[in-house]
This record gives sequence, C-alpha cells and structure tokens, in this order.
Amino acid sequence: MKSHSSTLLAEVRTFRQNHPDVRYVDLICLDIPGRFYGKRYPVEMLEKVAAGSPLKLPQNAVLLGAQGGLFKIGDYCFHDGDPDANRRLVPGTLKPVSWEAQPLGQMLITSDGTEAPIEFEPREVLAKVLERLHRKGIHPVVAFELEFYLFDRKLADGLPQFARDPLSDDPDDQPTLHIERLSRFAPVLDDMVQTAQAQGIDITVITAELGPGQFEINFGHLDDGLRAADWAALFCRSTRGVALKHGYRASFMAKPYLQHPGSGMHVHVSLYDAAGNNLLAAHQQQPLRHAVAGCLELLPHCMPIFSPNHNAFRRLGGTVNAATKACWGYEDRDACVRIPESDPRNLRIEHRLASADANPYLVLAAILVGLEHGLDAAREPIAPLNEDRDSGHHFPLEMLEAVRAMQQQPALREGLGAEFVDVYCENKRQDHLAFQQEINAREYRWYL
Repeated sequence: MKSHSSTLLAEVRTFRQNHPDVRYVDLICLDIPGRFYGKRYPVEMLEKVAAGSPLKLPQNAVLLGAQGGLFKIGDYCFHDGDPDANRRLVPGTLKPVSWEAQPLGQMLITSDGTEAPIEFEPREVLAKVLERLHRKGIHPVVAFELEFYLFDRKLADGLPQFARDPLSDDPDDQPTLHIERLSRFAPVLDDMVQTAQAQGIDITVITAELGPGQFEINFGHLDDGLRAADWAALFCRSTRGVALKHGYRASFMAKPYLQHPGSGMHVHVSLYDAAGNNLLAAHQQQPLRHAVAGCLELLPHCMPIFSPNHNAFRRLGGTVNAATKACWGYEDRDACVRIPESDPRNLRIEHRLASADANPYLVLAAILVGLEHGLDAAREPIAPLNEDRDSGHHFPLEMLEAVRAMQQQPALREGLGAEFVDVYCENKRQDHLAFQQEINAREYRWYL
C-alpha cells in the first residue's frame, strides 16, 4: 500500500511540476449509462488523496439514469441513506485537459481494488471478470474501434445538422469512405488524435465511414482489458470537447439518422496463456469454435448492454453491417462475431454488435463472459454465414423484452454478478419507461 501511494504521489507531483497553471483536476468515473460523473478537486487536495487521504463519493452516483436522475432500485437510492463509498485513483491516468477554456487536469477514479468495491460499478464488474479469467490462466488482449458522427455545433429545432464541409454545404458532397473527407476535416480530426494521445491513448487508424460526417477511430491492442476500456471511455470525453472547440458537435449516438448507417463499437479479443500462446488457435482452432458458440448463446441475453437505450435498438434494423441475428462468420462484416483473417499467433474474434454509446467496461465484460462460457461448455457453434446466410439466433429488438431475457440468464448472473444484473436491468427498465413519458408531435399527427 505504501509503495502504491508513493507511486501515485510521484505522479501527482510530476504533473504539478509539468503543469503549474493547472489549479483543478476532474476526478471522473463512468456510471451505468456510460456517462462520467465525479468531482473537481483542487490540485493540492489531490496530492493529499494520492498520499492516502480517503476519497469518497455517493455510492448511488453509479445508478444515475441517462438524464442524470435517480431511480428506486431495490433498497438503493431512497431507502439506504445514500451512503458514500470509497474510490481510489487509477494510476497513470492523470493528464491535462486541453479542450476547456481554463487549464484543467483529469484523472480516473474507481471503486475496484478498494476494501468494499461497488458491485454494480461498471469498472468493478469488468475487473472481477478479468481477475477470474487470470486465475484460469486466460489473458485477454483487447482493442476497441469506435464510430462517431460530426454535426454542426448548433441544432435546428432540436435536430442535428450535418457537419459543414469546408468545401461544400451539401451533405451529399461528402465522399463516402474516401480519403478526401479525412483531408477536408483534418484540423478537427488531427486535434482529436493529438488530444487522445496526450491522454495516453494509442490511436492507430482513422477511417471516413459511410454516413455524412461519420468517422471511425481504431485503438492499439492491449493486454490490460481495464486500460483498453479506459481508453474507449476517455476518448469519447475528449473527442466531444475537441469537437466543440472547432465548432462541431461529436456524437456517439447509435442511430442519429434513419437513412444513414449507425455508429458501432467493435471489440477485438484474443486469448493467451501465461506463456503467450494463443489459446483460440490450439487443436486446429477448436477452442475458437467453442468460444464463438458461447458468445452466440449469451448474446441474446446481453442486448441491454450492447444496445443500452431506445435509440440503440434502431441501429439493428438490417442496415449496412448491422446484424439482425446472433451469427458469426469468417471475414464477414454482416456477422455479430467476425473472425478476421490472421495468422495463428493473432487469431481473434471481432465482436461487432454493440452500439458506440454502450458502456465499454460492460461490453467487454459481457463479451469475455460469453467466451469463457463457450470454453467451459465446449460446444460446437451454429453454421457460419459463409456456409449458411440464414444462420443465427434471434435476439430481442426492444428494451423491455431484452431486460427480461438478461435478468433470468444463469450464466450471466454468475459471470457478471447477480447483484449487478438485477441493478442494471432495473436501471434500464426505469430509463426506458421514463423515455416513454412524453408525447411527441408524431403521436398528435397519427392519433389526435
């Protein structure tokens, strides 16, 4: 503990020396819907926390709904006295914030690794899954890919407007999948990449996607699943800030336009033993097939994680590269679980179903539980799409049905934690019901 505190204290002191103009640091953590909450600390107080002073925030902050409100979930929120819970600083995450008007810093905090972790905190859920896999001798290597849209900063009657191309105001004049679009939006994209790199995030490939103003960012592979999910979460935060600075609005909303492709979160996962051997490639890739079978079996029960809100389910309507069944295939982007072509050393799955606004900690945890379940059960998967284009298991396409499917699944309750599953499902059910409590203009047009 003393060594850990010494490392953190050295990190804070080095940061203060390198950034003497920073007076405050945002201590941030991801809640269930995937939004950051936290506190803005004077930097001198942060030094005290790094030295061992307690850091506490309300436990129920993790339970916030999509709009920030609290729901009654069991005895939480309104019958538990709203207790504080200990958090700890995440080493290596103290970085400068360059997109705000004043000099700031930010640092991740978490309850995992404390004496009483919060069972339903997303980072803690993933930490438990990774710890269990490590005890089994399984060491995941992970890389995220995130799609997002750029919009004009100003909304028009509450609706998003296409990002204004420097060469044209016509959204149809944005070249799809063309390198030229990267050049047209180079100033904001370059700033996004440089800002992410300043946060310690390894950005690799940038792609202009199919939608107007839509892009994809790839991250480097990591043998630390928590850090990989940290990167995805932090990238969303910095990218929104940088976009506003340039007069745009960056959004990871799953389906902002019905007529254009949605935005997804693709996760590459390979599994290794302690000696560095790829476990999926052993025995003529039989473990790969078992892992795929487990992923597909649990996928219909993980839909509240992969599609965490009403809008995210709109993305699953059969548009480009968005699967409508739990299916798999080799080099097939219509599959939920794609097996990219690779040598045995780098054999991996690419999980393509989650929306870009899903919680990266929970998405990765659900994928890993599926892989683990498949390896333990050792069953053969259904036929790949390469052999049968109709192959696949149906999955729920609306939230309340999805919640029912998730809450009663024994392997998920065991793999993710029964308390987390119950809390998460009730949070999603309440959020969905709250979303319905508004009559929109279409209802008046149809039924008045």
